[in-house]
Amino acid sequence: MIIYAICLVFGLMFTLISAFVGHLFGGHDAVGTGGHAESGFSGDGVPGISFFSPTILSCFITAFGGFGLLYSEIPVTQSIWVNAPLAFVSGLLIALLVLWGMNKIFRSTESSSEGRVAKLIGQTVAIISPIPVNGVGEISYEQSGSRYTAPARDEKGGAIATGQTVKITRIVGTQFYVEAAR
Repeated sequence: MIIYAICLVFGLMFTLISAFVGHLFGGHDAVGTGGHAESGFSGDGVPGISFFSPTILSCFITAFGGFGLLYSEIPVTQSIWVNAPLAFVSGLLIALLVLWGMNKIFRSTESSSEGRVAKLIGQTVAIISPIPVNGVGEISYEQSGSRYTAPARDEKGGAIATGQTVKITRIVGTQFYVEAAR
């Protein structure tokens, strides 16, 4: 029973101290790596929180201690052989629930004003700066409700006047290749 109390107190103290110290020292800057201690990558390569982050581990330890104390007081689960596995599974479930919730929140708030460039191929856009023969001009396009501009070349090396409508055929680095829209 004492181990459960130690886990509960340690988990709560870790959470409170890390929240207080993180607030005092500017959050992620206190980590010393220039990033978040709890950051990680999921299997799909999207940034998120790892199961082994300090936040999730402290949730597990706190839940293990709290459920261990609770199960050790119930007559049916007073045996250490019953309450320890139950406390472990309960702590694991709470940690997984917190992990799922935090990753869901972070994924929904992660957004960028930059659209996915690959989706632009085939889109009709306008020339805003003329493209000279074998030269570079500028196009204007809209994606995800935002307007962007980009350097552009004619696919065949020809000239295209300002105001013409063209279609994006390919993108190489930051250079857009276009051809006359049909």
